[in-house]
Amino acid sequence: MTVTTDPHEPYEQHVDGFGTVRIRPLDPAADAAVVHAWVSEERAAFWGMNGLTRDQVAGIYTHMAGLDTHHAHLVTKDGAPAALFQTYEPAADRVGECYDVRPGDLGVHVLLAPAGPGGPRPGWSHALLTVLTTYALTALGRRRLVIDPDVRNAKAIARFLRQGFVPGPAVVLPEVDVPDVYLPEKHAQLAFLERPVAFPG
Repeated sequence: MTVTTDPHEPYEQHVDGFGTVRIRPLDPAADAAVVHAWVSEERAAFWGMNGLTRDQVAGIYTHMAGLDTHHAHLVTKDGAPAALFQTYEPAADRVGECYDVRPGDLGVHVLLAPAGPGGPRPGWSHALLTVLTTYALTALGRRRLVIDPDVRNAKAIARFLRQGFVPGPAVVLPEVDVPDVYLPEKHAQLAFLERPVAFPG
């Protein structure tokens, strides 16, 4: 396991029976084709980028790369792209207007790669999410993770609850309309994962 407290540094963890997972900063230009293909799928509608061109998607992540509070990562498993993972400081995000942010909180968004030709693999998502939560809570030294999926995204909510997240309130994230960023109002279900819950004992 790689130990790092810098979100700009790659992180790597080998999981017996699963493979080697690597988390590295997203390259907005080099990774644009992969990310655009994922966010354009119907299953990714809640990601909010359906209908955008590859250049528009690259532009969004180029903007994010210039922020100190929001970070995008490409996750690979045994060298193959496996997920898009975003982390952010809740106090610097609209979600911070909807709950009491604590020191050590970290917001996360996860978009898993589409299933391969063989279809979904039992335990695959759980194993990958375990690595991502380990990275956020231990390598980055955070105390609690917060997610804010759309309330209609029952599949994602259920996946995180199986991972140990505890439901919080349903909230309305306010519209954001500033230069370089537009986010429509969002009805979200908050959920939290405390470090002692993820790593008891």
